[in-house]
Amino acid sequence: MSSLPPVYTVTQLTTAVRATLERAFPDVWVEGEISNLRTPASGHVYFSLKDQDAQMRAVAFRRVAASLPFQLEDGLMVLVKGHVSVYEPRGEYQILVEYLEPKGIGALQIAFEQLKKKLDQEGLFDPARKRPLPFFPGRVGVITSGTGAVLHDVVTVVRRRCPVIGVHLFPVAVQGPGAARQIAEAIRLANRRRNVDVLIVGRGGGSLEDLWSFNEEVVVRAIADSRIPIISAVGHAVDVTLADFAADARAPTPSAAAELISPMLVDLIEGIREKNVRLFQALRSTLRVHRNRVEVSTRTLPDPLQIIQREVQRVDGLGFRLTRGIRAVLAVTRPKPIALSTALLRVGPGQAWQRASTLLQQLFRRLHRAMPWVLTERRHRLRTVTSTLHTLSPLAILSRGYSIIQTSPGDRIVTDAQSVQVGDRLRARLAEGRLFCLVEKIE
Repeated sequence: MSSLPPVYTVTQLTTAVRATLERAFPDVWVEGEISNLRTPASGHVYFSLKDQDAQMRAVAFRRVAASLPFQLEDGLMVLVKGHVSVYEPRGEYQILVEYLEPKGIGALQIAFEQLKKKLDQEGLFDPARKRPLPFFPGRVGVITSGTGAVLHDVVTVVRRRCPVIGVHLFPVAVQGPGAARQIAEAIRLANRRRNVDVLIVGRGGGSLEDLWSFNEEVVVRAIADSRIPIISAVGHAVDVTLADFAADARAPTPSAAAELISPMLVDLIEGIREKNVRLFQALRSTLRVHRNRVEVSTRTLPDPLQIIQREVQRVDGLGFRLTRGIRAVLAVTRPKPIALSTALLRVGPGQAWQRASTLLQQLFRRLHRAMPWVLTERRHRLRTVTSTLHTLSPLAILSRGYSIIQTSPGDRIVTDAQSVQVGDRLRARLAEGRLFCLVEKIE
């Protein structure tokens, strides 16, 4: 009688297979493309590794997933180290990931590209957000190592170009654990104090790992949120960090950053002198134009005495006309009472005399009323003419503090200080009276 083969339950067989696989493949490297990526709330990462002909399950538990410097995504080619096991509830074999890196590109580089894409989509690198650098800052803040060469380079350049600008150091670690948080906190501290006009954030050159603090998200966001303009001066000209994209300006070196914010004091002084000369020339030209206008206006104004004499003659003429008018009215009205009296003598006293007397009184009253009205109207016209004359008169201009300078003798009006000489005698006509002057100095 032959012995029967052993019969396994599903659980027994799955357990045996798992034990066999774990013993056979305790430490393997697998290359493949990530697909079906899932990240539940637990923090574990589940995905499949596949190539052209096959695929297998993979699990990166939370501890491993959190240590990755970049984000896993579908389609990414990776190199995985781990051990093979079986997930018994579904009978699927899988690799438990202990280490993972991108294939063909470094982990830091892919982390750089992923974070750059994310922050760019949020608008942190938008050129419209960048603030202009101050033309002449009173104080410059430098966020860097207190023992490195960056501070020395910045101070040297600033003192050479514009020694009146102050430099304030915010010392931080520029690489290693915690460096990124120190840099971000220094930026926030400078914004709270508001004691600098511009910030230089930088360090010397190094590898991608050495410069990585300036690629950290916390630093990039602190730069983007800063109200103080920031210049990124990290590494050398060939080095590029995410801080460069978020900063308001990028300098290839810390020394170049110092040159950006420190104008040459000698050039500024020379420019001020040149503008002062141009301003003085413009003022002299403007004064010359206005002086010529005053001279022309003075020449074209009529003699105020002639104007007054003409108006006096006009008033006299109006008076003569008024007198003649009154006499003419009287000449017309006087025969009427005589005629009435003659008629009354013919007809005798009575009602006719009464009517004539009444008419005579009315005529005299009309005459008396007309005379004041005519006189008032003539006086009003005289006041209007006198007011206009006063407005146009140069005497009114003199009453506001101006004067007319004339040579003595000669009566030539002086409009240019260069037209007289020291020792000349001049006559100044004021609103009230005249002054006789002697020229002692010409400016």
